[in-house]
Amino acid sequence: MLLTLLKCKLHRACVTHAELDYEGSCAIDSELLDRAGIREYEQIQIYNVSNGERFTTYAIRAEAGSRVISVNGAAAHRASPGDRVIICAYATLDEAEVARFKPRLVYLDAHNRVERTGDHIPAQAA
Repeated sequence: MLLTLLKCKLHRACVTHAELDYEGSCAIDSELLDRAGIREYEQIQIYNVSNGERFTTYAIRAEAGSRVISVNGAAAHRASPGDRVIICAYATLDEAEVARFKPRLVYLDAHNRVERTGDHIPAQAA
C-alpha cells in the first residue's frame, strides 16, 4: 500500500509579494526551500491562515537570504503581502518507508526567519 504523507512544511511564512502579472508559481527564498527540502518546480499546497484560502501551485527559487515569499499569477488573488501561510509538500511512500520517515518542519517568524525546526507535531491535547 502507498500512503501520502506530509514531506515538509514552512509554517506561518509571511507573504512578501503578490504578483498577478508574473508567471504562475510561488517564489520562495532559496535558503528556505533548501532548509525545508522543497525542490524547485515541486508541487506545493498553500494554506492561507489569514483568509482561509487553500490552493495548489509550484515552487520556484527566490534570491537566497531575501526572505521572499511571492505568490504569483492567478494565485496572487488568494494571498496578499502580510498574510501568514503554511506551505506544504507531500510524498507518496510505501509502508516500509513510512516506518522510518520523518517530515522536515520549519517554523518561521513574521520576517521569514527560522525560529525552529522539527520532525514531528506533538499530539493535540483535548
